[in-house]
Amino acid sequence: MPNPFRPSAGANPPYLIGRDSVLDEFDDSLESGPGSPYRLMRITGSRGSGKTVLLNSLGKRARARHWTVFDETATPGFIGNLILTLRSEYGSRSIKSIDLPSVGIEGVGSADLGKVEFNETTLPMTLRATLTDALDRIGKRHSDHGLLITVDETQGANVSDLRALATAVQHLIREERNIAVAFAGLPGMTSSLLHDNVITFLRRAMPVELEDISLGLVSDAFEEVITANGGAITPEALQIATEATHGYPFMIQLVGYNIWRKASGSVIDAGAARAGVEAARIRLGGTVHEPAIEDLSSVDRTYLLAMAQDQGPSRTGDIAQRLGKDPQYAGRYRERLIQAGIIYPSAYGYVDFTIPYLRQWLQEHAATLMLGGN
Repeated sequence: MPNPFRPSAGANPPYLIGRDSVLDEFDDSLESGPGSPYRLMRITGSRGSGKTVLLNSLGKRARARHWTVFDETATPGFIGNLILTLRSEYGSRSIKSIDLPSVGIEGVGSADLGKVEFNETTLPMTLRATLTDALDRIGKRHSDHGLLITVDETQGANVSDLRALATAVQHLIREERNIAVAFAGLPGMTSSLLHDNVITFLRRAMPVELEDISLGLVSDAFEEVITANGGAITPEALQIATEATHGYPFMIQLVGYNIWRKASGSVIDAGAARAGVEAARIRLGGTVHEPAIEDLSSVDRTYLLAMAQDQGPSRTGDIAQRLGKDPQYAGRYRERLIQAGIIYPSAYGYVDFTIPYLRQWLQEHAATLMLGGN
């Protein structure tokens, strides 16, 4: 039997659990018309919290209502890519930066005509005109149909791209057009990218903070997915698997995938569950922990290693003392790590890791990290 779990970045799980309220609000907003709150969403969460999966589900809900959906990742220049895609799909009176073809000139040979570009000043109007043309064409088919744009990894966007998106969408909402935008990123994207007078409009988007899934829902989902696909799981194995996830969405898929793989037959017992959990923990280190740490500065890593000395939430004063720095200095790195989605303030004066098993991974790799390796 094929494994029903999908522990790959952005892959859609067999069931999306714990996000029903957001999806229902989005459905209601599409039904209610222009200006409804969940037509403009700002989704934040740590790595592995399911941001991309939620964007995929929003797109699926919109398509079910015959809306057109464009999915973008906020790499530099993504607005130009969006304009080009819209132009190819619907045509437009606007101009995208394009390479012009070479032409043959008799007696001379070929000549390169170069490139036509628009700058940051014209980008907002270009996007607005392109979106207007697309919405006009969509509306001719059915007045209730519209356009959803999802933007992933927003923390990587150029400010000029976000300004263009904000300016265009704000005008379209004022015109009561059927436009919706959902953009997702790490927790720090709000402070690092959206503190700009031109894009305060996007800061007013409906905030959706992705939290861990309750273990009750995790347990129910494991049992439902496994039995629906011809398997079974013992009560003890179900408890082991459920508790090992800590409600972390990506770990749910990793644990499910590996306990299914470790089962010797159609029944997942406690032995298969323990083996699967350990395999999932190791895989989490390579797919989530290591990428999350590798781009951090040496001081950021030292801060995390100081936290890893504790068995639970760390007192910020203790961390500063271990670093040999004053609390104000240590606090700057605390804020950077919170914005990066690596840690969170668990209580006043305390911080903890957002990703399960990161403390154990840091302890296991402390020597390498202190030498500046990955």
